[in-house]
Parts: sequence; C-alpha cells; structure tokens
Amino acid sequence: MPETWRDGGFGLYVHWPFCEAKCPYCDFNSHVTAHVDQTRWAEALVRELARYGALTEGRMLRSIYFGGGTPSLMQPETVGAVLRASRDHWAWANDIEITLEANPRSVEIRKFEGFAGVGVNRVSLGVQALRPDDLRRLGRLHGVDEALSALDIARSTFSRVSFDLIYGRQGQSLAAWETELREALDLAGDHLSLYQLTIEEGTAFWERAQAGGLKGLPDEDLGADMYLATQEICGAARFEAYEVSNHAQPGAMSRHNLVYWRGGDYVGIGPGAHGRVTLNGVRHASVARRLPGLWIAAAEAGSGDESLLPLTGEDVWAEYIMMGMRLSEGLDLERAREIGGTRFEEMPLAKFQDLGLIWRDATRFGATLQGRMVLNTLTSELL
Repeated sequence: MPETWRDGGFGLYVHWPFCEAKCPYCDFNSHVTAHVDQTRWAEALVRELARYGALTEGRMLRSIYFGGGTPSLMQPETVGAVLRASRDHWAWANDIEITLEANPRSVEIRKFEGFAGVGVNRVSLGVQALRPDDLRRLGRLHGVDEALSALDIARSTFSRVSFDLIYGRQGQSLAAWETELREALDLAGDHLSLYQLTIEEGTAFWERAQAGGLKGLPDEDLGADMYLATQEICGAARFEAYEVSNHAQPGAMSRHNLVYWRGGDYVGIGPGAHGRVTLNGVRHASVARRLPGLWIAAAEAGSGDESLLPLTGEDVWAEYIMMGMRLSEGLDLERAREIGGTRFEEMPLAKFQDLGLIWRDATRFGATLQGRMVLNTLTSELL
C-alpha cells in the first residue's frame, strides 16, 4: 500500500469529554460532571502525547484541534501543557493552526485571553442558532445576546474565528433560514460551519421523534431547498463551500479538517478519540477508550487506546474516497490510482459524469453541487 498520507498533512486532535449539559441532538462522546481534576487530566494527556510522539518521530505538525465535549471548560493551563508537550515531540509548521471549540457562555468567554496567551490562534464557537426559541429547543445554555458578545470578544482576541449554525430546525421556513443566514454572514469572521439538523439514534431528539413528539421538521424537498439556498447565499458573500457543510473566505479553510478530508495522518488523544497514523508504512486506525474514568486510568497505566489496528487496502481506499468526495477541490486522480489500483479503474466515473453528478478534469475529480445533494448514495455507488 503506497504511503501517501503526507499529501494530506499531519495533525493532532485532543478530545475533552466534559460539558455543562447534554444537548438533545448531540451524539458525540460528551459527559456532564460537576468537577474535573484539571492537573490530573493535563498529565494524562501529556503522557498520551509522549507515547504517540515516540511512534511518529520526525513529523511536522500542521494543526492542533481541541474538540469535545466543551474544550472551553478546560483551564488555559491545561491547554498550555498539551501544546508544550506537542512541541516537545514534533516540529511545528510556521503557520500552525491551533483551534479550540468554545460555547458562547460568559464563564467561558472570560478565558479567551488565557487561551490566546498559551497559543490558541483560532476559535470555533458553537452558536447553533440566532433565535432565542430555537436555542432553547436545541438545549443550548446561552442566549442570542451572549452569542453576539462572544463573537465580538473572539474576533478581538484570536486571529481567526469560526462559528456553527444548525438549520432545518423545527418550524423553520426557507425564508426564515435565508434571513438568519444573511445575519450570520454579517457577523462572521472568515469561516462558517452550517449543518442541517439530523436526528441521530441514541440522542434525546431521536427518542422524542420515535414517540412522535418532534414536530415541524422540514421534509426532504424543503431540506434540499435550504441546502441550495445556503450555497447560493454563502457564495455571493465569498464564503465558498470548500466542503459539504463548511464555508470559508479565500485562504481561511480549516487546515485541521483538511487533514481529515485529504487523507492525512492525525493522532487522536482523549476519551473516544479516533486517529489515523501510518507506522512502518502501514496505516493504522486508533480508537481511545470512550468512558472518561476508564480512559484516564488506562492512560496513566500506559495507554488510553482501546485499539490500534492496521487498515486493509480496501479500508484505506474507501476512506480516501468517502472523505475526499466531500471536498469541492475533489480528489487527485494520480493519488487515487496509486491507492486504489484496480479499484480505481473499476469506478464508474464516466457514468456519473454523464448524469451531472461528478466533474472531472485532467488531474482531479469530485462531486458537483447536484452530486453533493445525494453524496452518500453517490459515494456508495462509486465504491
């Protein structure tokens, strides 16, 4: 199997699993707890960094991403300890991107200066809605005014700011979403993540929907109209859709997420974190223990991983196609041939090009706007 991960770069993902409250739509590995021993957690994360640093010596770290959970509940000193340890084990790119996810809550906003002081240079705010009733329905603890204040402070503290919105909410019309999106673009820094609400199994929303209690969600046609309107409005504001749900001004794409979508390597540490690391020419998938108590005890004992397993050639190929098809830049034809071999030659690219679902030029191919609207089915057919 060819070792092509360098084309996508090398990143570090740090998962902080704790939240103040569990949102009803959230299926991430997040846990509500009253107290966290920050010193103990910092030491455990640093131990895991040392373990992976020994496995991946000599690499250039392009990005670091603190996700969760709610990483802004970390103390700046905890974040700083992780960043210092990462620099002990890998060289940093001159333009390294260091992102921290944050809720727009006043208690967390007060830490922004501290996070910037230890090296965070990009923040991603979980705003989710600019309407108070919808924030309540989504289980968010902040209000609209608090979100606007957080955005102001973030823009004055960090060199780059992104925020998330969820659309396709209960009772939301196309016109209402278009108005809200234009308001968001007026507030935006250089990046927006815009997600259509999905009802995931295992969430409170799922249980409510199964019981018939989640009324007013958009049907498939309205959802498609909302997606198309999102592309048009963001494009007119020069926030191009460089990925299915992510929009950025020129040069402001999330470098960390590009590592994922371009098939790069990334170390994942913290409860439930996933990683992809190439060791001795073989790409491996890592999965950390999911429950915080089990993870920290295991990390202190030597390894927080539940598994670190080699991927088959079929696995590597499938991931490359599934991730790369999400990008507007598409996939590199030569790299696809190198990874896929006969699998690449058997892909029905011409068929879907004729249907207007795929574009292709001399060096790359990818999904058209129409293809993105049926991306799961299209990718499945390609594989």
